[in-house]
Amino acid sequence: MNANPSTAVAAACQGVSVAAVIVTFQPDCDALLAQIEALRPQVAHMVIVDNASTVDLPAWRREAVPQVDAVLRMERNLGIGGAQNRGIDWARAQGASHVLLMDQDSVPAADMVAQLLAALQERPDAGAAGPLHADPRQPIAHSPFVWLDGLRFRRLPCTEGTVHVVDHLIASGCLIPMPVLEQVGAMREDWFIDFVDVEWSLRARAARRVLLGVCAARMAHALGGPPIVFMGRRFLAYPAWRHYFQVRNAVLLYRQPFVPLRWSLASAWRLLMKIGFNCVAGRSRWQHFKASVRGLWDGARGRVGASW
Repeated sequence: MNANPSTAVAAACQGVSVAAVIVTFQPDCDALLAQIEALRPQVAHMVIVDNASTVDLPAWRREAVPQVDAVLRMERNLGIGGAQNRGIDWARAQGASHVLLMDQDSVPAADMVAQLLAALQERPDAGAAGPLHADPRQPIAHSPFVWLDGLRFRRLPCTEGTVHVVDHLIASGCLIPMPVLEQVGAMREDWFIDFVDVEWSLRARAARRVLLGVCAARMAHALGGPPIVFMGRRFLAYPAWRHYFQVRNAVLLYRQPFVPLRWSLASAWRLLMKIGFNCVAGRSRWQHFKASVRGLWDGARGRVGASW
């Protein structure tokens, strides 16, 4: 990870005001503190949007991290999109020029925001920029950046300094100019969790915005629970309730008018492979099967919301 931004990268930070929006739910406060300490020097504003955790985050903020500007505590769990939208509204009220979306356990490199800003400055048509994620539980780092080639999503190799135009971006670490949010619109609140970032990404692309994967911008970020080891390989693992939302919201996404048919076919094939893997090799296989079938049914009939 680069400790010192280049002159060009530092110049990209001039005249901008980045607001970090950190979404939390039952957070590990030590991990959250590590994120805040790494992120605070890189942004002008910082807000925690808490989805009704039992932890008293406003009190913790006063005692441990007064450098956080505000904690917005939701009375109920609004899901990822609802919390992000509350944070974006707060950032807009502060006059922020850019919004940085963060999950509670992601830790950025010292120059991550500067690298993202530099990439956005080079592409006036960019809708957002995201960093290269590294899962500390994985022995080998894999690029999270993909592009649809025919009917297959292909990983884009990352070398230092490379900026890819990508298919979609993961929400955590995603830097979005405020004018783009005004153009593309807010995050989907009624999907609760999963595919919210993908839906927004495809909506941004439909609005003729490109999405940038910035290889020089680095961030530690864990996806899912403890990985499943199968035939010598590690695979992402999620509880059954998450697979319900992943399946339901994927089907809902395929029904959106701005999603190309080719994209839906490629994604649907990956979805079926994921369902099959979790029903064969996953933990609590019967629970995963029931959650997947229910997700397919609810997605087909257009059901949204937080309950499953």
